[in-house]
Amino acid sequence: MERSFVEFCGFERETERRFREVTVSPGVSAPTVGIKFADSSGAFHYEESGKLLSVTSNRFILWSTSMDTVQLVEESLDCNLLNNAVRLKFSPCTVLPGGVSIQETRNNVIILISTNKSVHRLVLPHPACMYRSELATEQHMQSIFTDLMKLDLQDPAHHAVIPGCAGHTASAGVAAAWLSFHGDAHFALASPAGGITIVTLPPQDSQGGVSVLDLKQTSVMKRISGWMPTAILGDQSPADLVMSLAVRVLEEDSLIFALGQDHRLRMWSLMDQACLLETDMLEFMPACKGVRRLLAQGNWLRLAYSSRTGLCLCVYLAVPQRGQFIVLQLVGTDNNRYSFEHISSLFSTQEVLVDFALTSSDIWALWMDQSNNTVVKYINFEHNTAGQWNQIFVQPPPEEEVLVGLDLDPRETYLDVLFSPLRFTASAIVKALQIYRRGSERVLDLSWDNLKKLVTQAVESELQASITEFEFSQEEYRQLQVEFWSRFYSCCLQYQEVESTPLGLTVNPHTGLACVLRKGFVSFLLPCFAVDHLYLSYDEYLISEEETPITDDPDMARDVLQLVQSLRLISDAVSEEMTYEMENALEYLQIPERAAELVLEKMLCNDSENIIVDIQNKLQDVRNPPAAMMVLIREMDLETDSEFGLSVRMSLSQLYSSSCAVSLVCQAVCHLAMTRARFCRDLLILQKLYLRFGDNVFLGGGGQLLQLQQDLIPRTSHLLSSYHLLKHISQTLTSFVPVDTILKTDLQHNPCLFLSLLLTAQMWTPQTVVELFYQTVGRRIIMSQVFSQQHGDSPLIWTHLISNVVQLLAQLLWPSNPGFQFLECLVANCQFTQLQEYMRLIGPWCQVNIGSCRFVLGQCHLANGEGQKALQCFQEAASEVEREAFLMKLTSCGDEEAASSPRLQYYNKVLRLLEDMGLPEFVIQLASLALSEAAGDAHSQAALWTKIFKHHLDLGHNSEAYEALTQNPDSSMQLDCLRQLVVVLCERSQLQDLVQFPYVHLHDEVVSIIESRARSLDLLTHNYYELLYAFHITRHNYRKAGTVMFEFGMRLGREIRTQLGLQKQVNCYLAALNCLRLIRSEYAWIVQPASGSTYERPGASPKRNSDGEHRVDILELNDLEREYFLSRARLSLAQHHPPSAAIAGSCAPCVGRVYLHTSLKPCSHRVLA
Repeated sequence: MERSFVEFCGFERETERRFREVTVSPGVSAPTVGIKFADSSGAFHYEESGKLLSVTSNRFILWSTSMDTVQLVEESLDCNLLNNAVRLKFSPCTVLPGGVSIQETRNNVIILISTNKSVHRLVLPHPACMYRSELATEQHMQSIFTDLMKLDLQDPAHHAVIPGCAGHTASAGVAAAWLSFHGDAHFALASPAGGITIVTLPPQDSQGGVSVLDLKQTSVMKRISGWMPTAILGDQSPADLVMSLAVRVLEEDSLIFALGQDHRLRMWSLMDQACLLETDMLEFMPACKGVRRLLAQGNWLRLAYSSRTGLCLCVYLAVPQRGQFIVLQLVGTDNNRYSFEHISSLFSTQEVLVDFALTSSDIWALWMDQSNNTVVKYINFEHNTAGQWNQIFVQPPPEEEVLVGLDLDPRETYLDVLFSPLRFTASAIVKALQIYRRGSERVLDLSWDNLKKLVTQAVESELQASITEFEFSQEEYRQLQVEFWSRFYSCCLQYQEVESTPLGLTVNPHTGLACVLRKGFVSFLLPCFAVDHLYLSYDEYLISEEETPITDDPDMARDVLQLVQSLRLISDAVSEEMTYEMENALEYLQIPERAAELVLEKMLCNDSENIIVDIQNKLQDVRNPPAAMMVLIREMDLETDSEFGLSVRMSLSQLYSSSCAVSLVCQAVCHLAMTRARFCRDLLILQKLYLRFGDNVFLGGGGQLLQLQQDLIPRTSHLLSSYHLLKHISQTLTSFVPVDTILKTDLQHNPCLFLSLLLTAQMWTPQTVVELFYQTVGRRIIMSQVFSQQHGDSPLIWTHLISNVVQLLAQLLWPSNPGFQFLECLVANCQFTQLQEYMRLIGPWCQVNIGSCRFVLGQCHLANGEGQKALQCFQEAASEVEREAFLMKLTSCGDEEAASSPRLQYYNKVLRLLEDMGLPEFVIQLASLALSEAAGDAHSQAALWTKIFKHHLDLGHNSEAYEALTQNPDSSMQLDCLRQLVVVLCERSQLQDLVQFPYVHLHDEVVSIIESRARSLDLLTHNYYELLYAFHITRHNYRKAGTVMFEFGMRLGREIRTQLGLQKQVNCYLAALNCLRLIRSEYAWIVQPASGSTYERPGASPKRNSDGEHRVDILELNDLEREYFLSRARLSLAQHHPPSAAIAGSCAPCVGRVYLHTSLKPCSHRVLA
C-alpha cells in the first residue's frame, strides 16, 4: 500500500497579503482585441532548500499569472520573510501561461517573464549573498524582493520587444525560458505558424544585442530583428503548432522539447539549430483509432532529471474520457544520437487536467471534476504495475450549512465557524463584508477582532432594518437571526470558493515537499498516517487493498480491513444530529460508552437501508475481532514512556518555525485528532454492536466477549476522550495578554518554575493554544528529539520529517504521557481560562500527572482571585510531589535551603507563591498543614512558625501571633519574633494586648527588649518607658515599675530641658513614689544608676561605667521625695520664668525672689541629708 497525503491550507489567518505593485511598460501599442489566457501558477525551489543550515532551507518562490499581471511571493517554512510579495503589471501585454521561469546562480536569482509582445529579465540578489551565515537563524529575514522597487525594469539590457510580433504568438500561448551556462537568457515562444522562436538576451554584464532565432522543420534561419511574414515562409499546417515546451540545459547546448498539436514530440538542439529527435506519441497509446484525426487541445509536457534515472519526460495526451500519461527516458550515445525509451503509460479518467508535476519516480496530477471539486493524486510510474493512483485527501470546503443547536446563540455559532482557525481567508470575509454592506466603505483594519465587530454590525444592521413589527416571540427572532447570518455565510462561501480555485501543482525535487497552488493561497500536502489512511480511504481503494502497514500478518491484515470497512458503514450511518449529540456528551463529561449506546439505539431505530445487516455480514468474516481491534487501538494510542530532552545545539535551528509552518503542523495535529476521534467513536459504536450480536459474530465465544467488555471498550472510550481533548485544544484560541503582564505574573508566581519557556514578545495574532505551545516550547523539544537520531547535515526529506514532527507534537500534547510542558506553557503565558477548560475535560478520566494538574489549576484560581479554591488544589497536589516529574522539578529549583522532605520543599514553594500573591490567611492555613510534615525537622518547624507568626501579626491577629511565637522551637527566631511583636504593637498603639500577654518564660526577654528600645529611642516620640511601667504594674511588680519611672524622670531632666520635660519629670517621680508606697517599707527602695557620662550616652547601661564595673546607688523613699520636690520647684520656677527651665544645676533656679522659699525647702532637705 502506497502512502497517501492530506491537504492543509497555508493562508494567513488574519491579514490579506500586502503586495507592492510595479507597472512595466515595454513600449508597445495596445492590441485592438484583448487576448485572454487561463490563469496559471508555478513555483521555484532553491537548490539548497533541503539543507538544514542553509539560508534557503525550506524556502521557495511562488508565482501566478492573470492577464497582464504576474504575482511573485517568496515563502519559507523556517522564518518569516519581510517584503516578500510583489505584483508586476505588464501593460498593454498579456503574460503567457507558463511564461514565468525562475533560475538561480551563485550570486543572483533571475526571473524570466514572457508576454505576447515582450520578454523581461529581473536580476535579484541571492539570499546567500544577502545574509551572513551566522544570521541565518533570525526569526525574520528580508526577502529577495525587498529592493525590487529600486530596479530599473525599463532598462533595455533586461527586456526586449519581440519585433513585428503583434498577434503572432497570441494563439499559441506557449512559452519557456531558461539561462544558459554562459548567462544568456533564452525565451522560447511557440510561433502561431508552427515552429519555435527563440529570443535571446545577452548576459547581464555584456554589451551584446538581442537576437531572434526560428526553429522550423523546413528551415532554420537566424535574424537579427523581426519575424518574416508568413507569405515568405510559406503556409504550414496547424498540426505543427507547439502546445507545450520544456528545456534541458546542457553545458554547451540546450535541448528544447516541443509537443505539437499533431501529437508528435520533437527535440531541438539550440546549438545545432536542428531537430535531433521526433516521436509520434500516439504509438504509445493503445486503441488510438480516431485520435489521429483530432488536433490536440490540452497536451502537456514535463521534464525531470536525477542522477539515478537521468532525464525523464512525461507527456499527457488529453484524449476525451481516456487521458494518458506517457513517461519516456532520453537515451543518448557517444556520437550525439538520441532516442526515447518508453518507461510507463498511465491512464486517467478525470475530465479536466489543471496541472501535473513529474519527479524522478512519481507523477503528481491536479484535476477538476465535473462538480468543480479539486482532485489530486499521485502514482509511482516505475513500480506501479496495477496503474492505481494513490489518494490525496483534499481539504473539503467549509460546510454549506451551519447547524445551530437549540441551546446556542445563532450569532455566536456563526461567528465561531467564520473565524475558526483556517476555515475562511481574511480576503474572502472582507469581500463578503463589502458586498453585504453594498460597498459603503473600505475595510482598513483587518485585525481579527475588528473584522468580527464589523461583520456583527453589518448582519445585525440588516436584521434590524428588516424588522417591521414591534413585538416578536423569541423563536421568531431566532429564526430571523439564522436567516440573516446564513445569508452572510453563503456570501463568504462563494468568495472562499473563488479563492480556492486550483491553478497549479509543485513538488520540490530536493525535499519532496508538494503543494497545490490555488488562486488565493497555497496549500501543502502532508503524509497521512497509516491508520488514518485506512479510515479516510475511498471505498474502491479499501476494497482493493490486501495488506496494511500496521500489521505484517496477512490474516490479521484481512481482519483489520474488514473491520475498517464496517467502521466506514457505521460512519455513513451516523447522522449530523447523532454526531452533535455525541460531541455534546463528550463536552459535558458524560460516559462515552453510554453515549455510544444511545447513538446505536437511534441507528437501529432508523435503519431503513439495512446497514446493520450489512455490518453484521461483514463482521462474520472477521476471524479474530478483539485482536484486530487491539491492532487499531495500539496504532492510535500515542502514549509513550520516552522523555523529551532539549539539545541546545539544535534549539538554535529555526526549522519549521515560520508562521506558515506553525500553522501547518498544528493543522495536521488537529486533523489527526478529528479523524481519530471519529474513528474511535465509530469503533466504540461497533463494539457495542458486537455486544448485541454476541455469539452470532464471535467465533471465539465468551472469552472474546469478556475481553471486549472489560478491556477493549474502556480503552476505546479513553482514546475517544483523549482525541476529543486534542481536537478541542487544537481549535481553542489564545487570549491576548500583554508581554509585561506575562513577565510580571511569571515572576510573581515563581521565577524558577518556567525557566525552560521562551515567551513570545511579538505582536499578538489569533492563534490556537497548540500553536502557542509549538512556537514557544514544543518545536525546540521536537527538533532536539528528531535530530538526536540523525546528523544535522542530513537532507530535509519532507515526508519523513513532517510526519515525525506531527507525531511528536501529538505525543507532547497527549494527556496520558508523563510530559507536562503543554500545561506549563499555558500557565507561563497566562492562558488561565483555556487551562481551566482543559482541566474540566480531563477531570473524570485522566489519571496521569494528577498532582501537577491540581497545582496548575490552583494557579488558575489564584489568577482569578479564588484563593480558597487555589489552596484546596495545592493541598491535593502535595500527595504526588515525590511521584511526578513536574512537581519534583518544582521542588528542586530555587535557592532556598533544602528541606527534610520533598513534600516540605513543595509546601515552601507554595507558601512563597501565596506570599507573593499577597494572601496571608492562606499562607497561615498551608503553613499550619505543613507543620505535620516537619515533625522531626526543628529548623523547618521554626521557619513555618515564623511565617505563621508574621502573617497573623500582619492581619492583626495579635493573640494568634503570640501563640505562634511561643510555639517556635528556635530561640533566636523566637526572640526575633518577640522583638517584632513588641515593635509592631507599639506602632499600632495596641499596648493593652502587649501588656496582657503572659509571656511565661519570655518575661525577661520582653523586659530586655522594651528596656533596650526605651533607652535607645527619643523620649518624646516613643513611650516605651510608660509601656514598661504598665507592664510591671500589670504584674504587681511595683518596685520595678518605680525604677522604670525614676529612670525615665532622670533622663527627662538631663535630655529634655524644657517646661514640658519638667512636667513629665514631676509626673514620673510622683509615679515612682506611689509605686514604692505600695510595698512594705523594708522593700521600698530602688537601685539608682550613677550619674555621669556613661549614662548620658544613648543606649548605655545605667548600671555600668565605661570599664564595665557596677556603679550602684540605693535610693529609698525619702530620696525619691527630695528629687520629686526639687523637680516640682524647678517646674514652678519655669512656669513663671520660662528661660530658667534650660539652666543646669539643682539650686541655680532658686535665685528668683518670688519663689525663694519654695526653692530653699528642697535645698534644706539636701543639707540635712
